[in-house]
Amino acid sequence: MTLTDLLHSQLLDPFRIGLVVALLYTALRNRAVSGFGLPLAAGVVLLAVILPATRGLGAAAPLGLWTVIATGVVANAVLLAAALAGWQVIARLRR
Repeated sequence: MTLTDLLHSQLLDPFRIGLVVALLYTALRNRAVSGFGLPLAAGVVLLAVILPATRGLGAAAPLGLWTVIATGVVANAVLLAAALAGWQVIARLRR
């Protein structure tokens, strides 16, 4: 499995997408108490570590755990950026 294949599979993982959307929802609901940027950054890294650690590496085993985690951080950041953009569109349409 190449890095491109790994990134592609992580970007299309429905479980990862759902967790990133839930992370954004939680950050939006709690931003008055805990802020916004730091919890999102911590959540992106946490998801990138927990998912391969609990699900196993599978076909990405030759790449190594740290490579899968680093690619997961990138995939989570891309998914979060897309979710934030979607949220901004929805927020502007509500006004």
